[in-house]
Amino acid sequence: MEVQAIPSQPFSLLRVDFRELYARHLCRHSQLGINVLHLAALFIIWYAVYGIVLRLTGSPWAPVGLGIAYLLSLSICLPFRVLVVTAGLVGLLVSAVLEIPTLPIWAYAIMIPVAYQLQNWSHKKFHIEHDMAEFNRKYTKGMARFVILLFLEVPMIMNFLMFDRKSWARSTSH
Repeated sequence: MEVQAIPSQPFSLLRVDFRELYARHLCRHSQLGINVLHLAALFIIWYAVYGIVLRLTGSPWAPVGLGIAYLLSLSICLPFRVLVVTAGLVGLLVSAVLEIPTLPIWAYAIMIPVAYQLQNWSHKKFHIEHDMAEFNRKYTKGMARFVILLFLEVPMIMNFLMFDRKSWARSTSH
């Protein structure tokens, strides 16, 4: 996989380059299996978070509002087609939260670390990695990177699964 030089613009929460972050994503998530498992884990995590919000507020408008706020925040940095497929997934998530009987908060709380462990395990099963040195110099660990990846990991996976089939072929040949 060829990675273009990383622009010298500083890393910022207010200025996100989706294409650059997606290229970074492919350094560790270039295999189909890891993307599918990560999407499943993230769906469970977000389902639990939205379920907790519904449980605490008792209002179906709370998860709907969260989904809308999430999509609005993404609209400034995502390609339109990625925003559309991400909106479809968010719609599915909110529908699941509203249609599946509400669970006790402790059940939702257990789902989060279990799904997180699924994500961690998937890195052991799907271990192809590419050099991230240049990305690591720009995207240093910390709160800004955590927040950006928290918001953009689902759209990056959706982009991979829906629009980057050539990366699937590359990843299955290893």
